[in-house]
Amino acid sequence: MNQLTLLIFIMMASFFSQGVIAQNIKLPEPDKKGGMPLMQALNERSSHREFSSEELSMEHLSGLLWAACGINRADLGKRTAPSARNWQDIQVYAFLNSGIYLYHEKTHELELILKGNHQAASGKQDFVSTAPVNLVYVVDFTKMEGADESHRDFYKGINTGFMSQNVYLYCASQQINTVVRALVDRDALHELMKLNPDQQVVVAQSVGYRP
Repeated sequence: MNQLTLLIFIMMASFFSQGVIAQNIKLPEPDKKGGMPLMQALNERSSHREFSSEELSMEHLSGLLWAACGINRADLGKRTAPSARNWQDIQVYAFLNSGIYLYHEKTHELELILKGNHQAASGKQDFVSTAPVNLVYVVDFTKMEGADESHRDFYKGINTGFMSQNVYLYCASQQINTVVRALVDRDALHELMKLNPDQQVVVAQSVGYRP
């Protein structure tokens, strides 16, 4: 090994050790033709609070997040879930065993926000820590341009509802367990997730394979 090669090797090792490289997760393209028919998925849709400890595959994680709020009309930049005035005010954070990530629907990737397993912090029920994926829905009020302040809570609720139902239907179609949850410590999550004053945690949703 010559000196130049050795220097490059040392620099790369330093970058990896500092977390400079490969912090984000580029998700594979979602399978938009798979799954069961819509009416069957609606018939199968239900809440489950039991989860296998098995990690969700990248394919299922990709489909799950795309179903929640992925871009389905690239020319218009619009999502799979509607939102009032197309504000797109709800963001999805994914709590995985490796860290907390923010989903960027335009690039279909996960941005690492905080390393480590923080599943237990995403809810107050015991089963939360056993789920391999916990989605946390966060509203960004700065995106609600022109909204009457008295109506903001209504908008954040209905817009989150569309997205969580998309997740329910995807999970039903793939025979994956899920449940949406309102019992969360919003103040603690706000600090943990490094949210700004204009952001607010709405609800969370646990997802995982059936035990």
